[in-house]
Amino acid sequence: MKVERILEKRRVLVAVTGSIAIYKTLQFIRYLVKSGAEVRVIMSESAKKFITPLTFETISGNRVLDDSTEDWSSDMNHIAIGKWAESFVIAPATANTINKLANGIADNILLQTALAYGREIIISPSANTNMIHNPITEGSLKLLNLSNFKILGTQVKELACRTDGDGAMAEPEEIYYAVARDLLKKEFWKNRRVVVTGGGTVEKIDEVRYISNFSSGKMAHSMAMALYFMGADVCFISSKFPETIPSEMCKIDVESADEMNHYLTDSLRIAKKGITVKPKLGESGDIKQVLKRPYLFMASAVADYKPKFAQSGKVKSHLIGREWSLELTENIDILENIPKDGIVAIGFKAEMDESKGFQYASNMIQKKNLDGVCLNILNDSSSFGTEHNQIDLIGRDGTVDKFERMDKNLLALKVVESCERFDS
Repeated sequence: MKVERILEKRRVLVAVTGSIAIYKTLQFIRYLVKSGAEVRVIMSESAKKFITPLTFETISGNRVLDDSTEDWSSDMNHIAIGKWAESFVIAPATANTINKLANGIADNILLQTALAYGREIIISPSANTNMIHNPITEGSLKLLNLSNFKILGTQVKELACRTDGDGAMAEPEEIYYAVARDLLKKEFWKNRRVVVTGGGTVEKIDEVRYISNFSSGKMAHSMAMALYFMGADVCFISSKFPETIPSEMCKIDVESADEMNHYLTDSLRIAKKGITVKPKLGESGDIKQVLKRPYLFMASAVADYKPKFAQSGKVKSHLIGREWSLELTENIDILENIPKDGIVAIGFKAEMDESKGFQYASNMIQKKNLDGVCLNILNDSSSFGTEHNQIDLIGRDGTVDKFERMDKNLLALKVVESCERFDS
């Protein structure tokens, strides 16, 4: 997983308990550090049986807090370290820790810190199948889920006890995604549905040949991730997925323009219905429907034409001859034809003529009834698939936000934040 410095100077507290899955936490912390976050670690006594504090101190660059290092003359104590942290995650969280948390037991420094924290805590469980599905543990997880905790799902795979079953801790990427979302979320995007399209469509000639383009899908992926981190409910429709995405993000894999049009239309219909929100434990109020105007980011490169008659099987080259004339027909212009009522629609336009790029993008806004366009000036085909990009965000009113060339993940966060003005 490629990590850019999207969490620069953010403060993350990571607590580890006594599970064999603790080795995954080292990679998770590496992701945080590479993202620019400052990380501090709390260890239970049982956790030290698996990995020494020195290892975590080396990876995080900070002294580990445990029962023997608590210091009330500094912030190395279970009260002050919680105040220091902007995000708190327990990974791995054993069945023992889960059940103690649910019952307010604080018989070690890790549990004392959790009890005193007072804000949402992310938990990534890890336990034997029978332990995680014991009715007592299941009840504790339900209670925590209704309280100030976010529970990450476990995996079904071969466990340390050499049995196949549920209970394996989430992968480091999934834990990282949850923490990044916890740190970067904004009220504007919370409970707001967003659809992102990406990749170049594939228009079949036969079962082995097709018409497509050079679009890598990387900018669309970065946009989908930025929106997810900021708290949106994202549906990502794409022909390409260049990197992993969070398991809770809606993912629809498509090929042709017709497929994309079908799933996009359906996804926008669902997005307009809003999101059902249930109150947390202790909160007043009933289940409510939150209706925030959904957004569409059309970052896909839809093929302009498709074969008029796609062939079944494989067309034999010796039957074609030395020349082959393909009859093409124009594809549907998805962005122009989808209904825009009730949504904020943002288009993406790649141009090679810098002198006319702004005019082309402005014409696109009017022709396709958009709120804005992200204009990207390309050099040539080598511009596709790179890790960096430059975008001018042009609004319907002619306003322009210029973003210098930078890593696509950082750029996407800036573009998403700027797009908030279209629903002000």
